[in-house]
Amino acid sequence: MSQIAEQDTIEQQLAALNKRFANATPLEVLDFAVKQKYIDDIALVSSYGAEAVILLHLVSQVDNNLPVIFIDTGKLFGETKSYRKKVNQQLNLTNVITFKGDEDEIKAADPKSILWSQDTTACCHVRKVLPYARATEPYAALITGRKRFQDNTRSELNIFEFANGQVKINPLANWGLDQLKNYILDNELPRHPLVADGYLSIGCMPCTDKVESDAEYRDGRWSGQTKTECGIHLL
Repeated sequence: MSQIAEQDTIEQQLAALNKRFANATPLEVLDFAVKQKYIDDIALVSSYGAEAVILLHLVSQVDNNLPVIFIDTGKLFGETKSYRKKVNQQLNLTNVITFKGDEDEIKAADPKSILWSQDTTACCHVRKVLPYARATEPYAALITGRKRFQDNTRSELNIFEFANGQVKINPLANWGLDQLKNYILDNELPRHPLVADGYLSIGCMPCTDKVESDAEYRDGRWSGQTKTECGIHLL
C-alpha cells in the first residue's frame, strides 16, 4: 500500500471514530484509546497549564502509568514546575518524562537567552518544537488537551485526527470553559497558582501575560502578535 493510500485509510478510520465518539465522555475516549486501540503506543503531552489537571486526572483513572511528556523549555514559570510536582503526587502519576532542548542547539540559536524578545517563533522552535518532536516520535498516538473554544484555529478540532504520521487524540475538544471549571471544582483538583493572578492560558514566562476577565482565552499568549500557537500542534 502506498503512503498516500495508507494515510487515506487511517483518515477514514478516524472519521469513523469521530462519528462513534461524537457524544462520548472524555473518559470513554481515553479508555478506548489507551486500553483498546493504541495499547503501549500512546502518550499524553501536558504543559501543566491552567486546565491541564483535568486531562491528567482523567488519564490517572485509566492508567496512572501512561507516559506523560512534559517539555521544559527553560523559560517556564517556577510556579508551573512546582504545580507539576504537586499534581503528579496528588494523582499518583508514575511515568512523567521531562524533555529539554538540545543544549548545543539552544546555545547556537539563543546564545544570550533573549531570542524570545527578537523572534518568538524561532525561540519556540528550538526550545519546544524540536524537543517535542524527539520526545513524541516513538508513539503512534498522542493525547492532547486542546479544545475548540480556545482559538479560531481550533474551532473545527476533531476528537481524533491524523497529522504527520501520528494520531492526535483530543478528548476535551468539545468542552467549554464552564465545563472545565466545574470539573476542577467537582473533583477538588488543585489549580495552577497563576490562574488566581489573572492568567487564563499559561506558557513560557516571557511570552505569557495576565489578561482582563473578559479577554479571549489565549489573549495572554504572545500579546501584540498574530502568533497563536507555539508550533507543536502544527507539526
